[in-house]
Amino acid sequence: MTNRTVLISGAGIAGPALAYWLSRQGYAVTVVERSAEPRTGGQAVDFKGATHRTVLERMGILDEVYRRQTGGHDQTIIDATERTLAVMPGEFTGGDVEIRRGDLSEILYERTAQDCEYVFGDSITSLSETADGVDVTFERGAPRRFDLVFGADGIHSTVRRLAFGPESDYVKHLGYYYALVETGEQDDFRGVGGTSLMYNEPGRLAATGGPKASAFFVFASPEIAYDRYDSAQQKEILAGAFDGGGWRLPELMEAVKRSDDVYLDSISRVTMDHYSTGRVALIGDSAYGNTLGGFGTGLAVVAAYVIAGELAAANGNHEVAFRRYDEKLHGYAKITRGANAGPFLAPPTKLRISLRNQMFRRAFMLRAMLWMTDKFATDITLEDYPQLARRN
Repeated sequence: MTNRTVLISGAGIAGPALAYWLSRQGYAVTVVERSAEPRTGGQAVDFKGATHRTVLERMGILDEVYRRQTGGHDQTIIDATERTLAVMPGEFTGGDVEIRRGDLSEILYERTAQDCEYVFGDSITSLSETADGVDVTFERGAPRRFDLVFGADGIHSTVRRLAFGPESDYVKHLGYYYALVETGEQDDFRGVGGTSLMYNEPGRLAATGGPKASAFFVFASPEIAYDRYDSAQQKEILAGAFDGGGWRLPELMEAVKRSDDVYLDSISRVTMDHYSTGRVALIGDSAYGNTLGGFGTGLAVVAAYVIAGELAAANGNHEVAFRRYDEKLHGYAKITRGANAGPFLAPPTKLRISLRNQMFRRAFMLRAMLWMTDKFATDITLEDYPQLARRN
């Protein structure tokens, strides 16, 4: 087998999933992650359809994912007086099985930490490819050389920027932002009996008690220049976006100010013609991310299986393996190239809000939407890759 040493940027979901498959084949895998430690908690993610379940089963983690599942959450859509307008069922937002992102990350980390090198609190600063490998420099660590480099570092991927070009060439802002906020125990904005609530005004959504965070927000906005690591700045942007709102929005904004856990980012789409160049390949949101699109985690886990399988089938020949990976994933990731969750979650007019709510009051429309999501989630021929079933 050629190409023995591998660097993966990103220890979220895609990175450890790829590390799992590559380490089983005898690769020396290093995973570098900007965060100081494995991330816990976080929003809920989900898996849909037989393809996702098959990959989880082949990884040996399906039972553990089911054991830690959230159970799904219905969201009661309300007006400003908390009158029920519709219910968004958990099966729509949570797929076949829903799990906290941090719990899934922990499962994958536990199964790879012994066989892989994890470097936390560091990130890549440069990539220089030669005929024999990729020379990599880091913010903190000493320079190193690897045979292959994988970017599994999200929509704002450093690897993509260094290997393919600036973010603006590949990432399109879709006109909305979202925020996840963990409020304190004293700030309970759920409905009677702990019901998860969802409130809309044109171009704005506030949800409480749901699977993503104790408070979740979406709002329409042109692109904003801000520091994604500055919590105070993010709070200020969020407060401004919901200024003058009805229901309990003023109280929610006060809770946001008190929170120590606020994350705000754009709803954006990554569009690329190919996901590899030379000895560098992208996987997960860095290659085909679409914020809140509902397929990101499943895509990442399937993609990790496919690219590892193609490397095994090609005996480590990255040129052959990456070409086949590009071909397979370009078709499977097509759902991410047209979707925009922003207008669905925060419709721009009262009429559009009403029409959206009607979808959840009509059983046949809900069944059609569920059928479509399952169709997209299974739209790939999943090969067996017998080489992945054994350890070299």
